[in-house]
Amino acid sequence: MLPLKRVVLLAARRHQSRFFSASQNNRNSRKGLVLGVYEREKEQDSLNLTEAAAGLDSVLSGKLTELLNISGPALKKGKNRIFYGLHEDFPCIAVVGLGKSSLGVCGSESWDTCKENIRAAVAGGCRVLQDHSLAHIEVDGCGDSQAAAEGAVLGLFTYDDLKTKKKTKVTTQLHGSGCVSGWQKGVLYGEGQNLARYLMEAPANHITPSVFADIITQRLTPYAEQVTVHKRSKEWIEEQKMGAFLSVSKGSEEPPVFLELHYNGCPDNSQSPLLLVGKGITFDSGGISLKPSSGMDAMRADMGGAATVCSAIVTAAALKLPINIIGLAPLCENMPSGKANKPGDVVTAKNGKTIQVDNTDAEGRLILADALCYAHSFNPRAIVNTATLTGAMDVALGSAAAGVFTNSDWLWEQIHKASVVTGDRVWRMPLFDHYTRQVTDCHLADLNNVGKYSRSGGACTAAAFLREFVTAPHWAHLDIAGVMTNKDEVPYLKKGMSGRPTRTLIEFAGRLATHI
Repeated sequence: MLPLKRVVLLAARRHQSRFFSASQNNRNSRKGLVLGVYEREKEQDSLNLTEAAAGLDSVLSGKLTELLNISGPALKKGKNRIFYGLHEDFPCIAVVGLGKSSLGVCGSESWDTCKENIRAAVAGGCRVLQDHSLAHIEVDGCGDSQAAAEGAVLGLFTYDDLKTKKKTKVTTQLHGSGCVSGWQKGVLYGEGQNLARYLMEAPANHITPSVFADIITQRLTPYAEQVTVHKRSKEWIEEQKMGAFLSVSKGSEEPPVFLELHYNGCPDNSQSPLLLVGKGITFDSGGISLKPSSGMDAMRADMGGAATVCSAIVTAAALKLPINIIGLAPLCENMPSGKANKPGDVVTAKNGKTIQVDNTDAEGRLILADALCYAHSFNPRAIVNTATLTGAMDVALGSAAAGVFTNSDWLWEQIHKASVVTGDRVWRMPLFDHYTRQVTDCHLADLNNVGKYSRSGGACTAAAFLREFVTAPHWAHLDIAGVMTNKDEVPYLKKGMSGRPTRTLIEFAGRLATHI
């Protein structure tokens, strides 16, 4: 007589065989289900299922618990196990490990560990079911429907627009009695980050400055009553005397665009707006100071600052946040040509300061300088700029967190609190006068676009340069170069462009909206 474990596994294989046979005839109508299970706090504890998993287990007369107990070791966080044919509505069920239920905000990690575990587990479960060609997946809210939705939406994202063989397109919905509003909010957060990922991942010949602006305009069309879009031309940029921005763009055949978004979500029109400014270099060759060819293709994502800022505003509009936000994105390419900036050239920014361009590959700070000057004309409540600005930021923090340089303790606190909730972390960096002296000690002009000691503190001297164009009391610069891509560091994001820190910007704006 075969032991019980052997019998169950043979039965599961028979179910799996029938499942795959039926799948050939009815792929698009099949549904999958993701359910959660917590780690035991102690070895002797019984299986700790989520509410939704326990409910299904009850319907199945304990069959789910039985299979989990005999089909292998207890599920650790982020791991999953697939069961076939247990329920007629769900021929394929993924049970995912959520870690321990007692976890919460971890001060040393600067995030909510429970939320991160849910995002990672749900993403893993959804991907496994997607690999089974399931077109629709119901997802256990796992006690935090927003985090579960974020995990599902982020985990299923794939950029395969230009491939002939594509991944199965999957729709998701909340399973059971979880928080519907939390799920819907999580979907919008995830879709916002995925929009940024799409813009960053697409090839530079498909996402030119003009195309970028058109895509964002199209995505904001449903919210036309609350949103105004201005796609400023080269002639307007010249009228604004944005000489630093123009100097970068002139090396390319693609015309520059200054994208200006106004989201008016607050009924009080007198409320000062939040200003979000994003670096929008749609391809960065380095210019005359040409980058090495190895890895240059990734510079299609050098507009990650603009992508995250604009995607955050699209999401704010979808969420109907009661806040006024203005987004600014100077968009252009940085290319070598007979018209391009040359090392040693001097250009004049919008505020009249002159800049000696000793390195044409330090172009992001040039276009941001003019955008920051323009941002002050709106009497902003706060200015937050994001930019894939320096390789030095990647060296300093890697992909663990975006670096934040700010002149405001209050603003730092707001951004940091938002990042703890989203798990897309930030870390405060120094903005000392020590670094300012390295960019103001310049031979030909008021400022040099690289620090006097070019190999030392590069992220800090870049931030010090930007501060020369800021007079607002609440300003923060997020250097997101280190978090631009994902290899395997964030388990709920696939390999590729990350779209970080879009969700942190959205959460920050949402928290600000409730503290008028």
